[in-house]
Amino acid sequence: MTAPTLAVTGATGFVGRHVVRLAHEAGYDVWAIGREQAPPAEIAPMLSQYSQADLTTAWPVTTPVDAVIHLAGLAAVGPSFAAPQRYIEANSRMVTAMCEPILASGHPTRMLIVSSGAVYAPRADGEPIDESSPTSANSPYAVAKLLVESQAAYYRHRGMDVSIARPFNHIGPGQDLGFLVPDLAQALKTLSADEPLHVGNLDTARDYTDVRDVARAYLAIVSSERRQSFVYNVASGDSRTGREILTAISEDLGSPIPPIVVDAARLRPGDPERITGSAERLRTEFGWTPEIGWRRSITDFIATIDDRAPVR
Repeated sequence: MTAPTLAVTGATGFVGRHVVRLAHEAGYDVWAIGREQAPPAEIAPMLSQYSQADLTTAWPVTTPVDAVIHLAGLAAVGPSFAAPQRYIEANSRMVTAMCEPILASGHPTRMLIVSSGAVYAPRADGEPIDESSPTSANSPYAVAKLLVESQAAYYRHRGMDVSIARPFNHIGPGQDLGFLVPDLAQALKTLSADEPLHVGNLDTARDYTDVRDVARAYLAIVSSERRQSFVYNVASGDSRTGREILTAISEDLGSPIPPIVVDAARLRPGDPERITGSAERLRTEFGWTPEIGWRRSITDFIATIDDRAPVR
């Protein structure tokens, strides 16, 4: 029996590498797409094909595939404020360049387009946010993701088998700088004695899911031929403050927490105190539940860091 084919965009990134590994273990014939000339050594043996491509201009896969997990795109909320049009155009162009040839092929490809939990309007009461909660264009990143979701809805209307995933914050081994856990770990490893740690608001709480559980959710959605919904949240259903995260990193590194200085430039006006996601729909339809707690996620991340060098 021929193995099903799965194309993974953004396959060389943080989440992509975990998706590739999980899909390979599940028996998929994995075709990876990334911007690098060659795939990372850790996933190269797991791939049947690799394509270096700029997905804003063309879809490099000329043979029909059974499924696609679309992870590629400009990520992170903060940097989007400095380059709003770039975020909007790049993320939207990728969907058009990918979906048009797949639509024209007529092949029944199942697609999962990854959006973000950042598209939701925060709840004032801090209760879990489900897929029926209102969305809000509160950053260029959110604008871009909502546009991509609208494109997905359009292609779904055209007859394509498309679903949306809205992951909340995810952490774990392999995450790059630019996100809370790697940035705090980098700071604790490199600050000199008595040097203060400059931070944003560590009292806000966010929903963190391990990247391996996130990858498992994506594969569950795209593998199913009986999906009942269009949009699925991926979340743990629990929230942790930045201070809790910092304390855990400090414990795992064996480094004391330095003096804390709140940097006004890192504060976001109106930043909600608590954001928690509900993945009840994902749980009900696919039986998915997080298997790796936030504390182990941090421990596993720290274990991948060379103690003699900064986080990379």
